[in-house]
Amino acid sequence: MCSEMATPVEPPNGFRPMGKHYYTMWHTLFEIDTKYVPIKGIGRGAYGVVCSSINRETNERVAIKKINNVFGNRVDALRTLRELMLLRCIKHENVIALKDVMMPSNWMGFKDVYLVYELMDSDLHQIIKSPQPLSNDHCKYFVFQLLRGLKYLHSANILHRDLKPGNLLVNADCQLKICDFGLARTSRDNGQFMTEYVVTRWYRAPELLLSCDNYGTSIDIWSVGCILAEILGRKPIFPGTDSLSQLRLIISVLGSQPEADLKFIDNAKARAYVKSLNCPGSVNFSSLYPHADTLAIDLLERMLVFDPTKRISVTEALSHPYIASLYDPSCNPPAQYKINVDIDETIGEPVIREMMLREMLYYHPEAAYASAVY
Repeated sequence: MCSEMATPVEPPNGFRPMGKHYYTMWHTLFEIDTKYVPIKGIGRGAYGVVCSSINRETNERVAIKKINNVFGNRVDALRTLRELMLLRCIKHENVIALKDVMMPSNWMGFKDVYLVYELMDSDLHQIIKSPQPLSNDHCKYFVFQLLRGLKYLHSANILHRDLKPGNLLVNADCQLKICDFGLARTSRDNGQFMTEYVVTRWYRAPELLLSCDNYGTSIDIWSVGCILAEILGRKPIFPGTDSLSQLRLIISVLGSQPEADLKFIDNAKARAYVKSLNCPGSVNFSSLYPHADTLAIDLLERMLVFDPTKRISVTEALSHPYIASLYDPSCNPPAQYKINVDIDETIGEPVIREMMLREMLYYHPEAAYASAVY
């Protein structure tokens, strides 16, 4: 994607709110705090546009994400709110840091949200599809950091639920940070979770493809296994076109599953479908990835296990011989408290707006006195 330099413009209605200035990138208007000087656009999608910027007060390079018309889609509004709530509480070097959420000039009628993150150079998807060689040390270090950040999230009672190469930001020094928490959920004590699930299919665990009601931290481990395989092979291991083809691809590699390993499937029809996928032998991962470290293959085999109850845990994975030499548990303490990001999804726009303003005021306590929500 070609970048586009930020161009300063006059306010669209001729009125310039105090402390704001205006830029355009990719035909998108940015109304941002004057302490930020945009440089260029670095990404865009359905959510809006991301630009690199300099914080003039700290001289720090940051990324500003503008989420367009946040209340135009209820799901997007809830995703944005959930990300704000979670990243305010999460502080870990392998999780992206949310530096600021800009206060809107119109508190009661704002439509756009501006999130300020630490700036990263690329993402793992771009690196995997590039011609850049990836050594065994690269692979080991990426997986180690991913597991390290994931262990912290799980200790905070958070399931990411959408791990994929595009959600793993990477710097030139190979530092990796997990991002995009719009689908994250609290791991509930009773094992019940929301049925809504729109994670990218290629990295989706079997228990989610089979619409199982109960799932846990092992769904994230399956995604890590898919990412590890993609680093080793430079292409997705299970690129299904729909849920059924995804399951067929998985069984074609892992082989038909014994009856005992299908007990987790609570739907009789789903269990019968998996049993009908007759593939007597499994594919040896070392034949798929003949140049991979044998320890990497062993870790992959322990992650891509069909039965979630038999999948390796994140703590066990960090102690696996492939990456154990990189891991010091004393340098990666668990979260100090459990985080709850479950939101009543029936709440209306006024409540979502108020909750977003509360999150924004966390970064702007000086504005709290003027807020009608405090």
